[in-house]
Amino acid sequence: MENVSQGMGWLQSNALNVVYVVVIAIAAYWLASLVKRLVIGLGKSHEALDETLFHFLGSIARYAVLAFAGLIVLDRFGIETTSLIAILGAAGLAVGLALQGTLSSLAAGIMLILFRPFKVGDFVDAAGTFGKVDSITLFTTDMITFDNQHIIIPNSEIWGSKITNHSHHSIRGVDMVASVAYGSDIKKVKASIAKVLKANEHVLSEPAPFVEVETLNASSVDLLVRPFTEGAHYFDVKYSLPQAIYEQFRKDGIEIPFQQIVVHSAI
Repeated sequence: MENVSQGMGWLQSNALNVVYVVVIAIAAYWLASLVKRLVIGLGKSHEALDETLFHFLGSIARYAVLAFAGLIVLDRFGIETTSLIAILGAAGLAVGLALQGTLSSLAAGIMLILFRPFKVGDFVDAAGTFGKVDSITLFTTDMITFDNQHIIIPNSEIWGSKITNHSHHSIRGVDMVASVAYGSDIKKVKASIAKVLKANEHVLSEPAPFVEVETLNASSVDLLVRPFTEGAHYFDVKYSLPQAIYEQFRKDGIEIPFQQIVVHSAI
């Protein structure tokens, strides 16, 4: 009975505080949800902004409002919040040091989402992996390689290295080398290559293909062949043209070089 009486006495003396806490909790929950919706709505209102980042920022804003409300409640009951904040700060620092790699990936993820060097569906070469971007999260980027492997890369590795976005421009040049033997008629060689390029439906006439002698090797004359195509057909052009050029050279009687060793005998 004594404990019940003490409990009733505490409740009566703190009834106003209890009501105050309930009101603060309801108001804080409503305000936190409102702030989160406003932040997310800001991301949806502009196509240039990434929704993933604003969902994250909305959650941060919501928890910040709830944490502030919690401090108000503690202060209402006479609990010293200064020391509590100091303890939480020290704990946060310790957790931050322990999760340094994870936080680095988080920061990199925010930078990737904010500056958008690539987007989902792009073909990129990043962190030593070449493939199609499947998803971008705050901590990792998922890529699908051409042999159908699912690669998950921490964002810190991507942001800290060179990123090559092969899908950034809609039209791309496809570089390849065609080698012919010394003594070949270069005009005839260029005409033979031009037949192949014109016959390929994916090679664009504008910009015009580039075909010029690039290197004079020990046993061959190398020509740089650079047709232009739409990004979606890049690999079709890259891997179909060398065989087509080889076959056309044979039809036109153009000699294809091979490594030779010339031995001179002493008389």
